[in-house]
Amino acid sequence: MDETEWLARRFEEHRSRLRAVAYRMLGSISEADDAVQEAWLRLSRSDAGAIDNLGAWLTTVVARISLNTLRSRSSRREQPIGVHVPEPVIDRADGTDPEHEALIADSVGLALLVVLETLSPAERLAFVLHDMFAMPFDEIAPIVGRSPEAARQLASRARRRVQRSDPIPDADIETQCAAADAFLAAARQGDFDALVAVLDPDVVLRADGGTTGLSRHVQGAEAVAGQALFWEQQADLTLRRVLVNGIPGVVAIRNGKPFSVGAFTVEDGKIVEIDFLADPERVARLDLTVLDH
Repeated sequence: MDETEWLARRFEEHRSRLRAVAYRMLGSISEADDAVQEAWLRLSRSDAGAIDNLGAWLTTVVARISLNTLRSRSSRREQPIGVHVPEPVIDRADGTDPEHEALIADSVGLALLVVLETLSPAERLAFVLHDMFAMPFDEIAPIVGRSPEAARQLASRARRRVQRSDPIPDADIETQCAAADAFLAAARQGDFDALVAVLDPDVVLRADGGTTGLSRHVQGAEAVAGQALFWEQQADLTLRRVLVNGIPGVVAIRNGKPFSVGAFTVEDGKIVEIDFLADPERVARLDLTVLDH
């Protein structure tokens, strides 16, 4: 085995963790994979023998790449104005692909990723690395160019925002699926009262339509039920049940092509959040091979 092959094998041992770090930082599988690939290129050009802890070194590199990507988004104003739903991880309704388990571990659903999108790049990095991957603040500080205490404060601010905004899904997936199925059945039947009954009074609906004009941010059971009935009347939509970041979701098909992907966050048996990605460009980039099975 030559040195390059040996290094590649060691890198592969860390790939799943690195993708998980980058996905939480960027909310995009494609960008996460780009960050991991860039980390490999940097490693291949480095003196690997001088690296004491390869896992920590690679995590730091991926974190720096992700931080630069987030800052670049802000400087170029790439972030859409208004509603923004991150890129989902889609699996069959009857189970999660093992390759996706690390990406969506620790209940990293769309609801949490939406909250992470509201953080500053430095806050997001400090929270992700410390709270999700147990990296010490002494190691986080140089990445964000702050003192360890300042890095701790960044994570603390982020944590407070996450705790205020991120719903905690029911642990029982069957309970979650029952609520999602009841919602879809009520929408198909045009039953407004049944829709309201399965929704939390303060339910939030987010729909990211990109530049199509379909973006929505709707709050309240009656308002969300009204939106559901409106879309159900679009007779050319066919719904396929899937798991989206490990929770119940649907892919809407129009004219044989994916139109949108949505996830239902269920808490205490009620739907508290519905997040839909309906941006044609981003939906087209999703891995929807699960629909072929």
